[in-house]
Order: sequence, then structure tokens, then C-alpha cells
Amino acid sequence: MTKISDGSSSAGSGKREIAGIPTRYLAIGAIVVLAVWFLFANLDKVKIQFWVFTVTAPLWVALLATLLAGAALGWLLRGRQAR
Repeated sequence: MTKISDGSSSAGSGKREIAGIPTRYLAIGAIVVLAVWFLFANLDKVKIQFWVFTVTAPLWVALLATLLAGAALGWLLRGRQAR
């Protein structure tokens, strides 16, 4: 059973919380912590080849850029779910 934000307990719909914190925020926090941990575990330099040029950068920069591009794409496409 999950606690609903109005103080009652129910297995039905409503805002779910753990220790007064919405589970959505807990999930986002866990993903951010894991992403930062993964980024700092990959500090080696790599060659990144684009169509016309190649750059050398730390792997964490490439991973962070990919993470941000994915987040931006998800944010842009979230409105399409309602259609």
C-alpha cells in the first residue's frame, strides 16, 4: 500500500510518496546519482569521429552530451503522447 498525499492510505490512484517525498522525485534523484557515478567512472580520453572531423575529448563529456541530447529529445517528444 502506498501513502497518498492527502494522508490516507490506498492502493488506488493518487500521488504516491515515500517519507513525504513524491516517488517521481526519488526516481529522478536515483537516475541522476547513477548517471553522475557512471560519468565519473569513465574519465579516459577518446576519439569521437563526426562526419567531417574528429575530436579527442574525455569520455565523460561524450556521455554527458549524449545524456543531455536524450533528455532534450524526451522533453520535446513528451507532448506527442497525448495525440
